[in-house]
Amino acid sequence: MKVAVLGAAGGIGQALALLLKIQLPAGSELTLYDIAPVTPGVAVDLSHIPTAVKIKGFSGEDATPALQDADVVLISAGVARKPGMDRSDLFKVNAGIVRNLVEQVARTCPKALTGIITNPVNTMVVIAAEVLKKAGVYDKNRLFGVTTLDIIRANTFVAELKGKNPAELDVSVIGGHSGVTILPLLSQIPGVSFTDQEITDLTQRIQDAGTEVVDAKAGGGSATLSMGQAAAKFGLALVRALNGESNVVECAYVEGDGTHARFFSQPLLLGKNGIVERKPIGPLSVYEQQALEGMLDTLKQDIILGEAFVE
Repeated sequence: MKVAVLGAAGGIGQALALLLKIQLPAGSELTLYDIAPVTPGVAVDLSHIPTAVKIKGFSGEDATPALQDADVVLISAGVARKPGMDRSDLFKVNAGIVRNLVEQVARTCPKALTGIITNPVNTMVVIAAEVLKKAGVYDKNRLFGVTTLDIIRANTFVAELKGKNPAELDVSVIGGHSGVTILPLLSQIPGVSFTDQEITDLTQRIQDAGTEVVDAKAGGGSATLSMGQAAAKFGLALVRALNGESNVVECAYVEGDGTHARFFSQPLLLGKNGIVERKPIGPLSVYEQQALEGMLDTLKQDIILGEAFVE
């Protein structure tokens, strides 16, 4: 299996590359790309870790050498959020970066399963889809917005509150990947119940967790280590599915049937060609149903922004 990480010299990219070097199946190949000249050095640094995963690093304007024959592409390139910025402020810079990289994916490895980590994910995935469509290679079952960070945060915060082992939780988080568009389905966690106040507070904390990190880092960046772990978890799930493992289910932000919005995060059954099935979101509580209806205008505006950028 060959996995390419684009944006590999950044905070997320380095954490992601480290985890993939340790956890990819023996015999896999990992390629790192970033515009920054330090990237080959990051690869050499990681190459000293004793695992049977080959690693190479590439820098400069051209990502093609890293993308050649890639089965999975994970894109974390872009600028980080700073205090006072919301995800829409990131749009202006990151949209051009993502468009350029996805154009190279379209030319070099159009059949790869591609995960977009760069924020704002709600919009960047749409840009990627439109770029792939223009190139005539778009397959909506092979493009993902990585929302796994919302799930691992939900697992962590629920476990803290209820005295559970977070490793044993798997909270579904639907909608999108910013603010009110993040909707954890707390009503669906087996054997756990919440008061109305706990639901409100937990939902709010999961939605605002990115800002919690940005503020705590006091101008020093946004979530990189937890995002690296979340991206590795999702990337490894794609690898397991490509390797023929059955019943690999992960939530991600993808183009669906348009029931709620053109793009929507929901549980997905993954297989050798990407998405096998978009699984139903299941029964919602009254609170969750209202939250879902309340997010759709915001989500649709994010999607329109991405479509307009590529046009």
